[in-house]
Amino acid sequence: MLSIVYAILFYLATAIMVVGVGMKIRKYARAPAPLKIPTTPAPTTQFGVILRMAREVVFFESLFKSNKWIWIFSWTFHMGMWLVLIRHLRYFTEPVWGWVVFAQPFGTYAGFAMLGGLLGLWARRFLVERIRYISNPSDHLMLALLVAIVGSGLMMRFVVGADIIMVKAYMLGLMRFQIETLPADPVLLLHLGLVASLMIIFPISKLMHAPGLFFSPSRNQIDNPREKRHLAPWAAKLEE
Repeated sequence: MLSIVYAILFYLATAIMVVGVGMKIRKYARAPAPLKIPTTPAPTTQFGVILRMAREVVFFESLFKSNKWIWIFSWTFHMGMWLVLIRHLRYFTEPVWGWVVFAQPFGTYAGFAMLGGLLGLWARRFLVERIRYISNPSDHLMLALLVAIVGSGLMMRFVVGADIIMVKAYMLGLMRFQIETLPADPVLLLHLGLVASLMIIFPISKLMHAPGLFFSPSRNQIDNPREKRHLAPWAAKLEE
């Protein structure tokens, strides 16, 4: 019964996340951008825009320029998160890809980087007055959820342990629409329940800044207003 309940939970969470994120991306893509508003100094070619977006995604360039302390915590959390996600791919692949095997030892300790970055970002919402003023309860709840996910994951890895063979068999079974036996480990069940909760609320949370970054006019526009007139599609129809 426990295995069936969690299978239904993850199928539901995946459907909500995929559909919700897809709808949000569709909304972002259809949002009008009537003005030429790239943040200067901005690239003047399409290739330059690609390089700028790459620097934003990998190095958080604009955040680095604006606030070094927030950049340290944010970059540490996000890079640790990517390593942890790569490490978790071993539960969904058989045989495990070589580059995933290579990342295993790095992903193991990247969880501590995630936790440190999250605690730093959370602390700033209490310690920095202007950030504390604009922080909503949802901001604290989201950070608490992420901290709980990372904390429960580290607890399984370094304290209580978990039957990773059974966990992998269960996850592979879900991908094949076969329900295997899920270990009745309280920490594991808590971890998986928190992850499913995050997946469900992801499309309506501020975490949508991840795909939203690519649709930001201040970042994805070429700085060529003198060379080429910027005309939104709806404005072009008015001139016809």
